[in-house]
Amino acid sequence: MNHQVENLLNMSRLESGVIEPKMDWCDLEELIYNVLDHLKDDLQFHKVVVNTDENLPLFKLDYGLMQQIIFNLVFNASQYTPKGAKIEIKVSYNLDVDFEYNPDKLCPCVITIADDGIGFPENEIDKVFDKFYRLHNSKTGGTGLGLSIVKGFVEAQHGKVTLENREEGGSVFTLRFQTLIMNTKEISNE
Repeated sequence: MNHQVENLLNMSRLESGVIEPKMDWCDLEELIYNVLDHLKDDLQFHKVVVNTDENLPLFKLDYGLMQQIIFNLVFNASQYTPKGAKIEIKVSYNLDVDFEYNPDKLCPCVITIADDGIGFPENEIDKVFDKFYRLHNSKTGGTGLGLSIVKGFVEAQHGKVTLENREEGGSVFTLRFQTLIMNTKEISNE
């Protein structure tokens, strides 16, 4: 119930245009594990895999919005996939090789959340981000707001979210952001 109330409040904030992202350095790996810890009861019968680069930098994003985005996507995966399904969260980024250091250079950050469930009906994929939209054969409960909030929060940070069915079964949500990065791993010669 709290999740549904939170979604209603978030949708109200999105519609009123009062969402001003507070861009700051985010440790996406820490954020993901915080969300997974919060969802541990919902995920107890799923296999969750987190795949990140061991030298993952910090990304300039809104921590609170990102937390809600990841929460909504992982929560949905836990609710709409069968027990034992695998949910995989992956964070990747592309750093252009450049001999000139430029702290203002935007780099692509890509987050995917994939599952090996049944996927989405092809004729409904384009509608899932619409407010109050629920799949025709979905189970009861939910408000149909979770994915429209994901889209709104991603776009508030100048990102893009897409959904595709995977050939091997299941679906994958892809979040793409152009953002500043900060490496935190020191290079040493020990």
